[in-house]
Amino acid sequence: MQLQFGGALAKKSQPATVLPVHARLIATVMGSAGGSGRSSTAALLANSLAGYGATVVLDTAPRLSSPWPSWSSEPGAGLLSVPPDQGMTRRQVIGAASVCRGRDGAGWHVLTDHQDWSAAPLTLPEAPAAWYQLAAAGGWQAVVADTTHPIAHDTVSARHMGRAGLSAEWCHLPFAVPVLCAAATGWGMHTLQTAVQAATAEGLPLHRAVVSLVATAEGRLPAPVRAAMTMLQSRVAAVVIVPHDPHIRSHGMRDADRLKPRTAEAGAELARAVLASAGGTWGEPLPPAAVPAATAAPTTPGFPSRSDSQGVTP
Repeated sequence: MQLQFGGALAKKSQPATVLPVHARLIATVMGSAGGSGRSSTAALLANSLAGYGATVVLDTAPRLSSPWPSWSSEPGAGLLSVPPDQGMTRRQVIGAASVCRGRDGAGWHVLTDHQDWSAAPLTLPEAPAAWYQLAAAGGWQAVVADTTHPIAHDTVSARHMGRAGLSAEWCHLPFAVPVLCAAATGWGMHTLQTAVQAATAEGLPLHRAVVSLVATAEGRLPAPVRAAMTMLQSRVAAVVIVPHDPHIRSHGMRDADRLKPRTAEAGAELARAVLASAGGTWGEPLPPAAVPAATAAPTTPGFPSRSDSQGVTP
């Protein structure tokens, strides 16, 4: 595992040991392309953030293309159980979440479409604000969003359509730290550089972004990867190398006790980098979480239609 800091973050001290009770940190995990190690990065990050406060992963992928239902240790009622058009208690929202267990025994929640594989697919909204409402309803302090859209394609498409892209909307949520994932290969660096160019042109907050480079094999990193790391130092908050781990390749994150120690340490470094970026941007301790604005009732089940203050009883 390697951690490299860039910009002003290198001068910052270590982040606080716990998140304030009323804080809500958003770590938006986005991939430069398919196969970028996005979900593995999200799981490693959530496992470590759970040591700083109550943590949830938001699984934005459809059930049959998502690994999260099979990675969960204790299945919850799933997103289908979240009423779309009525108030709900925090207990109901948390009851919808599944539980994942980490390498050190720490647990965190994941909100996913946890139905049987043959059940009717649940249509999930794309709007990051809807997912933020769900996290606010559950009262989690650390939120890891496992997104599905490729950054560059989303950004360029949105620009030509004259609207805000999903990447921009996720980055502009309160206290959001982007986590950009790419495979530590020549092609992975090419897709990452394209994503960085698109994000720069769109004015996305790269200065507070953390880059996760996921190794696909043992041994020394390829020359293009090392060159890209050097290029990124002055543009992002931190770069973390997630080492190759055969267990993840074979079994995913279902049995985290079998992860290599250096893999777990990479997750810890990711968490520290995200927390340091947030602290350097908004101060420490992190300010109280913003109350989400009310949104229109969705036409499909699975999400609250009211804000934390309007439709949720603590």
